[in-house]
This record gives sequence, C-alpha cells and structure tokens, in this order.
Amino acid sequence: MEFFVYHRDRAGSIALREALNDEHLAYMDRFADGMIARGPTTTDGGETLTGSVHVLDLPGPEAARAFAFDEPNYQAGAYRDVLLRRWRNTLGRTMWDYPGGPEGDPRYLVLGLGWRGTGEPLVAPGAGVGLVAAGPLLSDDGAAVLGAAVLVEAAGPDDARRVLVADDYADVEVHDWHVGGRPVPGDG
Repeated sequence: MEFFVYHRDRAGSIALREALNDEHLAYMDRFADGMIARGPTTTDGGETLTGSVHVLDLPGPEAARAFAFDEPNYQAGAYRDVLLRRWRNTLGRTMWDYPGGPEGDPRYLVLGLGWRGTGEPLVAPGAGVGLVAAGPLLSDDGAAVLGAAVLVEAAGPDDARRVLVADDYADVEVHDWHVGGRPVPGDG
C-alpha cells in the first residue's frame, strides 16, 4: 500500500532538525526500497525548513503509522503535526524516474484538501507543469477520496497551483519542495 506522509515543522525547530539530520537519514535508509518520493518543504528560497514529505510503499496502515511516528524528528518534537493518508501512485514511477533534471524549474508540493469533486481528482489539463509524483489522498480503507498530493516542477507557485482544479477542494496549499535524501556521490 502506498502512503503520503507530510511532517510539518514546529516553529523554532530548525536547530533540532539540523542536529538530528544524520539520525533522520539513517532512519529513512531503512525504507529506501519502498520510497516513491521524498524531500523537505521550505520557504525563503530554500533557506527555512517547513516540513518533510515522504511518499512510500509500506505493508499497511500500522506500518505507515509506525513510519510516521517513530521518525527521529517527530520523536524529538521537531514536528507540529503529521498528515498521513493512503495514496495511489497514478504515474506509476518514483521521483528518481522523473525525466526532468536538477537544473529545471523550481519544484512544489501541491495539496488539495477537502475533496468536493466527483469521481477521482485529476491533474488539470494543460497545467504546464512537470509531474514528478501525483495521486489522490485516500481514506484509511482506500475507498474514499479525501484530496490529492502532487509534486511538480513549475515556473512558479501560481503555475504549480493550477495543477489542481481549485474549485474541487476546500483548500489548495502550495509549498516549495526539494528532492531529498542522501547526496549521490559525484552528483553536483
């Protein structure tokens, strides 16, 4: 089963996050085989951490809860809350399979919360963005659509926001997002 996990930072927790970075990376290494996408959200042009996104395949809801709540930053109090939802990988690939490059446009997390459309959320046609990962946010049993989570490469936040039809959601959030994980040797 695939899950979307978004830990949102508690105000003033950047020093704690930085101190726990090695523990965080070691923890994430345990889940590398099931990772679909990951990385921090930021503000101020990437200077200030605001959260941490992980999209991954896990055996079930109990494993997803353990992943989210056993994470070292969560255990230490660096996060104020966690959005944990079942998710469906509509693109069928990981962020590492995305054909865009590291020198492309900025990347964003777009969350559509409070789905009020019919059927299943779809990416808006002609949105003009590069889809890195996309899928619906689902109820615990996977039967009900609750929203959507999309990672996109776009010229700016307004372009990223257009990936979802805003009227289909109670709220649409756009966050700066960066590819995360351990640096690849010889990369940049």
